[in-house]
Amino acid sequence: MTTVTREIIPDRQRLLAMYERMLLIRRVEEQLSADFHAGKLPGAVHLYVGQEAIAVGVCEHLSAADRISSTHRGHGHFLAKGGDPKSMMAEIYGKDSGICRGMGGSMHVADFSKGIIGANGIVGAGLAITAGAAWAAKLDEEGRVAVCFFGDGAANQGVFMETLNISTLWNLPIIFVCEHNTYSEFSPSATVTAGEIVDRARAFGIPAAVVDGNDVLAMWKAAAEAVERARRGGGPSFIEAKTYRIHGHLEAEIHFLAGSYRDEAEIQAWRQRDPIDRARKYILSSKTADQAELDGIESRIRQRVEEAARFAEASAPADQRLVFDLMFVGQNP
Repeated sequence: MTTVTREIIPDRQRLLAMYERMLLIRRVEEQLSADFHAGKLPGAVHLYVGQEAIAVGVCEHLSAADRISSTHRGHGHFLAKGGDPKSMMAEIYGKDSGICRGMGGSMHVADFSKGIIGANGIVGAGLAITAGAAWAAKLDEEGRVAVCFFGDGAANQGVFMETLNISTLWNLPIIFVCEHNTYSEFSPSATVTAGEIVDRARAFGIPAAVVDGNDVLAMWKAAAEAVERARRGGGPSFIEAKTYRIHGHLEAEIHFLAGSYRDEAEIQAWRQRDPIDRARKYILSSKTADQAELDGIESRIRQRVEEAARFAEASAPADQRLVFDLMFVGQNP
């Protein structure tokens, strides 16, 4: 029988912190979108706009000692886990002050000091990596957990089933979070994914839930149970979060796609379910905070993002000689 977590509703401080973190992710992504289209970024970006409630709702239960892996759409996970927006933006700009000294770029942001063991440009690659982190956590016996964020497209990779299997056999403290945003790159999920993804986890006996991924409170509650279960030795859990990416697969797609693969009415319908708007309405209706306080949060976030953008743009470029330490060890000419 599933044990219900002791804390059912987040207190005022935690709820406002989650709202602020979601807003930080949104404003950073909007800034990166503008920077990309202005020609300021050296590479592509895959934005997390519309999915903020998932990363924030889950990571609110984690400490720096807990580990997460991420995806090519990983900026939101990085910031939700406490990553620094300045060093992340500098990384995306390809600057030496970036979190990976400008050598990883948008799809490979990582910060081991925060338990962020890496975003990954290879679809599904984080699954096996997180299983390794969970195995280490089990051996350490310190109550740490590992969380793997992945998309619905990654659920069609062979490593997905392999990781579900080994996580069950070894009773690993791992939480699988499938961000089902209805598209696998440019293909509607229904055209490439058979059945229900959550049933694949249930086939292994893993406790699983389908959650409204645009509701930060629903995500927070589901994650609370999963994290508590993992910490007490109850093994893996699976959360399928139903959501939608408001932006395209990547910002550059307008330059190489002949037409649109999504209907504008569909996008607008999902905009009506915006996770930040929903959180704001809940905060106001529950009298957790008033509009003046929320305006203050907005102002503070905009200032942080503007400072991060200025920092990234003004930083020195990455030192290309680093490749001889990071990629071609011992081959420095």
